[in-house]
Amino acid sequence: MQLLESPSLRENVLKRKFTDRSALIGVVGIGYVGLPLAVEKSKVGFTVIGYDRNPIRVDQVNQGLNYIRDVDDQELAAVVDSGKLSATADVASLGKCDAIVICVPTPLTAHYDPDISYITSVAEQIAQQLRPGQLICLESTTYPGTTEEILLPILSKTGLVVGEDFFLCFSPERVDPGNQRYTTKNTNKVVGGMTPACTDVAKCFYEQTILNVLTVSSPRVAEMTKVFENTFRAVNIALVNEMAMLCDRVGIDIWEVVEAASTKPFGIMRFDPGPGVGGHCIPLDPFYLAWKAREYDFHMRFIELAGEINVGMPYFVCEKVVKTLNRTSRSIKGAEILVLGVAYKHDIEDCRESPALKVIELLDRDGAHVEYHDPYVPSFIDHHGRQWHSVPLSRDALERADCVVILTDHSPVDYDLVVRSARSIVDTRNATRNVSGDCSNVVLL
Repeated sequence: MQLLESPSLRENVLKRKFTDRSALIGVVGIGYVGLPLAVEKSKVGFTVIGYDRNPIRVDQVNQGLNYIRDVDDQELAAVVDSGKLSATADVASLGKCDAIVICVPTPLTAHYDPDISYITSVAEQIAQQLRPGQLICLESTTYPGTTEEILLPILSKTGLVVGEDFFLCFSPERVDPGNQRYTTKNTNKVVGGMTPACTDVAKCFYEQTILNVLTVSSPRVAEMTKVFENTFRAVNIALVNEMAMLCDRVGIDIWEVVEAASTKPFGIMRFDPGPGVGGHCIPLDPFYLAWKAREYDFHMRFIELAGEINVGMPYFVCEKVVKTLNRTSRSIKGAEILVLGVAYKHDIEDCRESPALKVIELLDRDGAHVEYHDPYVPSFIDHHGRQWHSVPLSRDALERADCVVILTDHSPVDYDLVVRSARSIVDTRNATRNVSGDCSNVVLL
């Protein structure tokens, strides 16, 4: 037993458990990030426990019932039936795990400040179970410094020493819901540990299920990498959205401009305009970075401006709807509006931070009678607690609407039917671009 007190031996024992698949893995939060990770680990032979406070999710996993589109139904059922994957609401189960991966939400407050209460709460729970020889990985997107400034002090209160008794790292999730090409397995993984030993152990852990694992010098670098990735996208989306507003003023088709510009083989990357930005990362991560920068008396002007533009896009869309109605002598008050798509991007069921929800809220506030159709989202509850239900997409529904607003370009939607039947259409995604025949009733973003 004395030999196990050696930090180097403890590290080697843990790495051996990863390579021979004997390690017990705990995944905290079995949502869009956690469940795909848990399934991948189970598929290669690890025994995985998914911990979640949501009893509905726990029951679904234990019954092999899938609720995440990026997870294969049969693969989930197979690993549950084999006993390799189970779920629990008992936090004490984490004490038995050799590796614990934290995949909890990191939302913003009403004032756009980071809310890391989920991370703090989970860290306190893990600290109560922490024992020598465990790896703790934080995957939740957050500001640079969270692992070192928040997670480490909580875990260190146990008296255990990081890099010797336990191992701690940050490895940002890079899940892109609905992406069929890049999945958990083949998306490059970035890992930054608190010590070289932490990095080494974490790299070994992730290499068992991910094809290419890249190490960086610290958790701060890994945390900054994640927020930079999504800030890059947010800023460029804001640029093309602002171009769309300018083109609208000038009378130029922004979609034609984007199409032409994207033919250049160098010096440009295509970004399309839209009604705003959605999902858990792009609308939130830039604000995390801007908030942290202010701690150093540094203002991220590009980020703040990009956020202002993207947040304003739903208002711009509503203005387009009002103008479109005016052309047919209709007022927004009392108008019948049919929204197509409420998910934040095409062919997924995820409504988190979707700009469509804000557009619906604004149209409803202005007195319109709003209905929506989304083949992937049968219902949702808005910020005011009101429940909405998807209506069938039919010729009658389209003809009855004073204006159809396309906010998400889902593939199953029959856009030929939409164009043939609707009186007027505001298309924020250029979803009608391949429709043949008369499209004079279509107004593009």
